[in-house]
Amino acid sequence: MCRWLAYTGSPIYLDELIIKPEHSLIDQSLEARCGETTTNGDGFGIGWYGEREIPGVYKDIQPAWNDSNLKALSAQIQSRLFLAHIRAATGTAVQRTNCHPFQYDCWLFVHNGSISGFDKIRRDLVLAIAPDLFLDIQGTTDSEIMFYLALTFGMADDVKAGVARMVGFIEQTGHDKGIEFPMQMSLGISDGETLYGFRYSTAARSRTLFHSRDAEAVKELIPEARALSGHCRAVVSEPLNELTDIWVAVPESSWLTIEGGEVHCDDFAPESP
Repeated sequence: MCRWLAYTGSPIYLDELIIKPEHSLIDQSLEARCGETTTNGDGFGIGWYGEREIPGVYKDIQPAWNDSNLKALSAQIQSRLFLAHIRAATGTAVQRTNCHPFQYDCWLFVHNGSISGFDKIRRDLVLAIAPDLFLDIQGTTDSEIMFYLALTFGMADDVKAGVARMVGFIEQTGHDKGIEFPMQMSLGISDGETLYGFRYSTAARSRTLFHSRDAEAVKELIPEARALSGHCRAVVSEPLNELTDIWVAVPESSWLTIEGGEVHCDDFAPESP
């Protein structure tokens, strides 16, 4: 499917997590170990927060391992909160507008997974998106539709409720069309202040997701980590190194809130919108 990571804490150069770890996103774009697909070469993207409310975004259709601009930018950009994604396309075109993260206002959104039978229910899903958001849709992926449905159902005011209603609506729409297991997802979401992660699938066999055990775990990944605060945390589709004790598996059907270095994990279930 895809792989992604997110970081929050003291400002670091993006390449400290995207490129330098032994099993970095660059390595995972060639040889993922926990995903459905080994190669994730259908584009990539990074989104980062700086001094302004609106995040910066850079994405392209080049494989992550073959983009010199990604290496150059990530070595120069520092951020206190960022998300990065490598894509394995699941039926939609390899084009820049289909690469993650998706951005609206202060929000960033990345997804690993898919909506089963998307071609059968796409029209119903798109027509449910709020009219004032509809024109902001740029690509053709199920992931972007999920993002705008979550915004439609109130994610900007209550992240968990907006995502739960989005999932509930997609599942009900899929079931109405005879699709047994419509939803498969791990999500990374941020408004620039808080980092959120979700792991859920209708079949209760979700894609893997992990968070760092504590700030010291992140420091083990970064060679020059003495200046990092105790608030540093990372969320990843799969571990960035072989030190498995520094990674905590996110349970099935759960969601994370990470703010001020504190990680809160709670049960997650779809809701009827």
